[in-house]
Amino acid sequence: MLNGIHGHQDIERVVYGKPAGAALRAEAERLGARRVFVMTTKSVAQSALLAAIVKELGDRHAGVYAGITAHSPRPCVIEGARLAREAKADLLVAVGGGSAIDATKVMLIALWQNATRIEDLDLYRSGKPKEGAAPPSEAIRPPPDAVRMIAVPTTLSAAEFNAFAGISDPRHGIKESFGHRLIVPQVIVLDPAATLATPMDLMLSTGLKAVDHAVERLCSHQAHPFVLGTATEALRLLARALPAHRSRPDDMPTRLDLQFGMWLSIGAGTSGVGTGASHGIGHVLGAACHVPHGHTSCVMLPSVLRWNLPANGERQKRVSEAFGKPEVPAADLVAALVAELGLPQTLRDVGVGRERFAEIGTKSMHDRAVLNNPRPITRPEQVVEILELAA
Repeated sequence: MLNGIHGHQDIERVVYGKPAGAALRAEAERLGARRVFVMTTKSVAQSALLAAIVKELGDRHAGVYAGITAHSPRPCVIEGARLAREAKADLLVAVGGGSAIDATKVMLIALWQNATRIEDLDLYRSGKPKEGAAPPSEAIRPPPDAVRMIAVPTTLSAAEFNAFAGISDPRHGIKESFGHRLIVPQVIVLDPAATLATPMDLMLSTGLKAVDHAVERLCSHQAHPFVLGTATEALRLLARALPAHRSRPDDMPTRLDLQFGMWLSIGAGTSGVGTGASHGIGHVLGAACHVPHGHTSCVMLPSVLRWNLPANGERQKRVSEAFGKPEVPAADLVAALVAELGLPQTLRDVGVGRERFAEIGTKSMHDRAVLNNPRPITRPEQVVEILELAA
């Protein structure tokens, strides 16, 4: 019999379909924030979106840090926290994709714990995986007036909907997990117009990451009715809206459908149903090989589905049904969607050759999602088998 825990996130509200700047101003006023510091990337900092946000915040605006780079390296986290500390920020706003949002989450921890060096973060990493879950560090102790954050996502990474963050440690070339219930954004603003400046490849590839969120949870042995409902509807929305967005990028209702699909895709994560090897290997491809976050799902998910087929073939049929093609194998449907969207399909396409496979296999064994895979992975050689399928 299934058993588990559904954890309700410390998200107060999700504002959707409203202009981001006006929504942020209203939320800052509601929360009583007077020193709002914006965290973002260089590209977003040059956009009309950020200019509108700064204008709407008015005298509540305390500054901008635009130095966050891909995979949220520790130095970016420490630098952003330093600037927010100096500005006496009482609210952080992350504007961007998964890297910006995850970096800002860990900046909160750095602010709470007064971490000022990259090595100071060692103490606050999540604990060792146990049965697929990595518990938050008990060393994280937010003060009573802990600074929180608002997220304005510009991609479909869904990083804003969970209380964990993945950041990279350049000292070791690995991606690490940090978590605490209060690092999840207090408010999330889903404004389809906030995605207008996002490059098509990034929008589509992070949409494939949302597909990955839904597929791996739908195929999990831990899946239960809540997961079946949210993940199935997510796939139905995403399978239709991603190709529609590619052909009609100016259609705002389609962009909002993508945001709803992304939201649904991540919902199952609050129910204790984790992801699997596609995510886990993807974490290593990002940190060690610098493969963009969404591209890791494009190249890994079909191969992981094929490798897992002996262990969860019946569950994979749910994916095919959600795509509306129950007679077609799930791996083939995902691979066809990747191809239709013009995204990379193999490890070769993203610049990863066989000479890296052994290293990736070894590093993947430290990732909680790999240890949560439906078909057990106990040796690096099994990861290499999957990589060969994706080569």
